[in-house]
Amino acid sequence: MTKLIGLTGGIATGKSTVSAILAENGLPIVDADKIAWQVEGPHTPVLAKIVAHFGPQAQLPDGSLNRNWLGRLVFNDATALAELTAITQMPIQTAVLQAIVAAGKTQPPAVILDIPLLFESGWQHICDQVIVVSAPADVVLARLMARNDLTAAAAQARMDSQLPLATKVKQADVVIDNGGNIDKTRTAVLKWLKTINV
Repeated sequence: MTKLIGLTGGIATGKSTVSAILAENGLPIVDADKIAWQVEGPHTPVLAKIVAHFGPQAQLPDGSLNRNWLGRLVFNDATALAELTAITQMPIQTAVLQAIVAAGKTQPPAVILDIPLLFESGWQHICDQVIVVSAPADVVLARLMARNDLTAAAAQARMDSQLPLATKVKQADVVIDNGGNIDKTRTAVLKWLKTINV
């Protein structure tokens, strides 16, 4: 029986690192962010609705979504974030569910649902287990500033826009600490894999 495993964490805690290790070990990954990018891609109905609502600055000259502009807007404006969510949530959820079904057709031991806002969106309720990737706040802040070329204040605003990591950790079935050595992270992931008989 294939299990559905939710994989989440705070921004820049290293969830993609854990996801990559799981994929290397043969588990199919349903990446909600990648699916969202497809749903909001050029010439899609969802992108057309975003541009109609937020204005032409929400679209780049090449026809793609202006994620940097939109990100700055919604991370500092709860109303704008709610309006964006109202446009995108249902199409993304539908596409994610279709991907989960497709990934389960070969009957792997588990399908990994890689989703940053798992708890915020209520996906934990359909998962058999939830893995939360954790890291200390100072490590996360430094990673986020480096990765996204953000000031400390801008990085902190993005961290603050999400459910606190401590809250996610409390709700987790499994916590993977990715605050330091990659080898320790890999060991922890492989130890968990043994529990689902991969």
